[in-house]
Amino acid sequence: MNPLLELPYEPAFASLGDDYYDPVVAATFPRHELRFRNDAVLQTIGLDPQTVSDAQWIEAFGQFAGFGHPFLAMRYHGYQFGSYNSMLGDGRGFLAGQVRGVDGELYDFGTKGSGKTPYSRGGDGRLTLKGGVREVLASETLHRMGVRTSRCLSVVETGEELWRGDEPSPTRSSVMVRFSRSHIRFGTFERLHYLKMTGKDTTPLVARLLNHVIAIYYPQIELSPDPSVNAETAYVQFYNALVNQVAALAAQWMAAGFCHAVLNTDNMAITGESFDYGPFAFIPTYDPKFTAAYFDYSGRYSYGNQPGICKLNLEMLQTPLSLVIDREAMKTAIVSYDTAFYTAYERELSRKLGFTDLDADDRRDLVRTTVELFERFELDYPGFFAQLRREFSPAWRDDIAQIFPGIDPTDALQEWRSIYHRLLQTRSTDELETIRQTLTINPFVVPLRPEIEAIWEPITTEDNWQPFYDLLDRIRE
Repeated sequence: MNPLLELPYEPAFASLGDDYYDPVVAATFPRHELRFRNDAVLQTIGLDPQTVSDAQWIEAFGQFAGFGHPFLAMRYHGYQFGSYNSMLGDGRGFLAGQVRGVDGELYDFGTKGSGKTPYSRGGDGRLTLKGGVREVLASETLHRMGVRTSRCLSVVETGEELWRGDEPSPTRSSVMVRFSRSHIRFGTFERLHYLKMTGKDTTPLVARLLNHVIAIYYPQIELSPDPSVNAETAYVQFYNALVNQVAALAAQWMAAGFCHAVLNTDNMAITGESFDYGPFAFIPTYDPKFTAAYFDYSGRYSYGNQPGICKLNLEMLQTPLSLVIDREAMKTAIVSYDTAFYTAYERELSRKLGFTDLDADDRRDLVRTTVELFERFELDYPGFFAQLRREFSPAWRDDIAQIFPGIDPTDALQEWRSIYHRLLQTRSTDELETIRQTLTINPFVVPLRPEIEAIWEPITTEDNWQPFYDLLDRIRE
């Protein structure tokens, strides 16, 4: 018996009906080599990793054999770089199953690179091996930093040669399984509005999908059997909650120094969770204009534009949701986005600096001077926080000169030191130890582009995966 196949799968999304998906079959591959398995995720769904062999993993999530339910290619549209695209949908993946975690939450197993679907649009439905490796590094690093993110369950190399314009070709192939709260996207609702404009009455489909989202992912909101009551209360509460979730996520990205790169509405999850990592990058130095995707010529999805783009996507989501929610109520709700973002950003950046309980004025002063420090000097962004974690000492409370003595004492650094020192002076010895523990949110290593290329080179030339595994270990330290 395969523990991965014996999980108590729930047909939650499938129960909505085939207006939202198409049943598909997985591709068959010439080879299966398990390159990555996420044992920590197994524990989240109540499995002991020692009871799941690599062969069983490949059977379930490389060969996709033995499942007792259909795989579902989800239907959605989306705004891509500001232009609406009605030709989207799961083109190289599907929903392989949904299970409850030990925390009681429902989770998705979503594939990437598992073959063609009705939405492949002439593509091969495959994923490059490098693409799978990069998504592992993105999601595990963000998870390590406390960002609300999907995670990779596994990457299986599949033995095909793929031709891509953005990688030296032919390149190696893989199939990845993503573990996330939900793959329902802003674009899932946008598709239903598009169909409404073409003459199909999709208002009941929007309400059904929204009821599903609220019941499973926003259980704190009470749904009424009377749809008119929901439109006035529960649905508005949902949109308010989503605004706050997305603002908090954007703040986490900005504090982490993460540039998603492709914030189209089909890459925005209705749960406010980060997922789907393509040409992402972590910033080497603080630069709001930093752009991760080579094809983002205008810088639309630059690092500094992310909060505004997320707000814009929320505003565009009002159009499909207006089929069941009062638009004026949503316009009122979105007004709080900026305040919610900045408050969350100050808290996230303060936490990276070791403080979780500052009052608003102290938090604002600390964040302001920290950002000014990064803006004025080309400091290593992830390296600064790693150094803070490595060098922090209770002695800093008593002697300001001990704070980063190796950095030239510029005016900006002096102001930052003064504020940081003042905040430390208000702390007891036990509280200083709490700060030290809080600083562990900062990994010693963040995979910038050079680090990713450094571990990819031995994979391509020697099939040597040890540097990749070593990098993961260093990220998790």
